[in-house]
Amino acid sequence: MTSIATHPLSSPTPHVLTSQALMQLGMRFGIDYRFDGPGSGVAPIAHGSVHDVSLPRSLHLTLSDLQVERTYWSASRQSVPWFISVVLDGHITATVGTQCVTLTAGDGLCAHFNPQYSLTVCQPAQPRLRTVNLAVLATEPHALPKPSAGPLLHYWRLPEALTHALHDTIDQPPSACRQPLVWQGLALQLLGHGLPSEATQSSLPERPETRLTHRDRQCLTRLHQRIADQPAQPYCLNHLAREAAMSPSSLRQKFRACYGYSVFDHLRQCRLAKAYRDLQRGFSVQQTAHACGYRHATNFATAFKRAFGIAPHEVHQHEVRNRH
Repeated sequence: MTSIATHPLSSPTPHVLTSQALMQLGMRFGIDYRFDGPGSGVAPIAHGSVHDVSLPRSLHLTLSDLQVERTYWSASRQSVPWFISVVLDGHITATVGTQCVTLTAGDGLCAHFNPQYSLTVCQPAQPRLRTVNLAVLATEPHALPKPSAGPLLHYWRLPEALTHALHDTIDQPPSACRQPLVWQGLALQLLGHGLPSEATQSSLPERPETRLTHRDRQCLTRLHQRIADQPAQPYCLNHLAREAAMSPSSLRQKFRACYGYSVFDHLRQCRLAKAYRDLQRGFSVQQTAHACGYRHATNFATAFKRAFGIAPHEVHQHEVRNRH
């Protein structure tokens, strides 16, 4: 996913994003990419489409619809007055300085960042990640407020009507002659709802950067991969900390510094991704809920729909119909 990119990727045609392709884009546009686990430069990171909608006057809109095969991170080294990202399906975690938010379907963020405090976005492996991203490259043409001097990360929830409009419009052919006009109107709505008020534009407090040794990264990588490979196992912070040869508080701090989200955010994301695959294999909702650690199917259904924008029984029914 190119959630912090401000560059054209032109074609909406489905394609494969490899680590090599993303690294090349990163060198051109000031974005650092990291990838989960080893792999060659031609190994697929994601499948899907990423394309731009032509907008006038310093607005850059990117639409992304991906199946993410391997978790990856993007960190911008550039400076953008305002950047808005909204999630229509799936989930991401964004970090600026000491602030970190996890976005699921219907959530949005508005950020101001710079080379010192980059916007880091984690795109976990998941069946579908669909986002709309709007970069404001200059505030003057639109009479927009200028951000505060320091970095900023503002979370907001999309109004239901705007969510429906984005879903309806993103499914239309991007080549339609009226689409740029429609998206221009939606971009202005995103700015109207997403820009923070003056009261929230305070600089982020400075905090010493968490230092990670080579050994720390090795231990965290092994732990991260173990959870991804065995998400159904019962996990306890004390046991995980002992496995990583760290104190519980040190593990919490270093895991978030390394990956941009908490240990148990990662566990929840892995369990829900496994649940999606199990439903596709024909497991019932009740079986799937119990297999990924939920005692009650209703709690599982709520978490699943928040993550993927679709109820688990809909995935199950779709697979059953396809088999018949």
